[in-house]
Amino acid sequence: MSTAVPIPAVRVTNVTRAYMVNNERVLALRHVNLTVEEGAFVALMGRSGSGKTTLLNMIGGLDQPTEGEVALFGQVLNGMDQDQLTLLRREKIGFIFQSFALLPILSAWENVEMPLRIAGVRSGRERRQRAEAALALVGLERWATHRPAEMSGGQQQRVAIARALVSRPRLLLADEPTGELDSTTGRNLLTLLRTIVRTEGVTLIMATHDRTIFDFADIVYQLRDGQIVE
Repeated sequence: MSTAVPIPAVRVTNVTRAYMVNNERVLALRHVNLTVEEGAFVALMGRSGSGKTTLLNMIGGLDQPTEGEVALFGQVLNGMDQDQLTLLRREKIGFIFQSFALLPILSAWENVEMPLRIAGVRSGRERRQRAEAALALVGLERWATHRPAEMSGGQQQRVAIARALVSRPRLLLADEPTGELDSTTGRNLLTLLRTIVRTEGVTLIMATHDRTIFDFADIVYQLRDGQIVE
């Protein structure tokens, strides 16, 4: 009796991304292959310009490869229109950014609730309950009514993580989430993310140049000049 092979969370196959800069073809990614199993914590590490953010954007459907194929949970992104990609991101992906990207006039729970409003969750009670549960997951339930200016950088990034989780995504994409944090706060944040991966079963792919990531990620891929290097 044969056993079915699990479908990976992410499969990147021979992906190249080229841009035209001053009439010159510049390769941001060069024939990249990457497979990420579901429930893994994977880091993409490299200097600025190495291609890690471009690769993250490909996986998130924010950009399209010039050559090659990207698939999430067995679903190929190539050829999807913008409406299909938007729906995919809304249902399956949570994004965490370096700059937090919180709305300053909204409280923590209102910032976390926003993706549910955009997704059309009509019940205010359900939105509030899910937002408060996400804040509790990152240890900020007592800060639910505080605005970003009343919180530290680490707390703001935790709010951003709660916002990414509130839609119950299967995949988290984090672009330099510790970039604006001091080293101690950064380690605390990585500890939190590792715990979330383990307890929630979510897959996490993080772009970073922070070498602390070796203490937390399951796998670290090094990128250089648009390629994954051994």
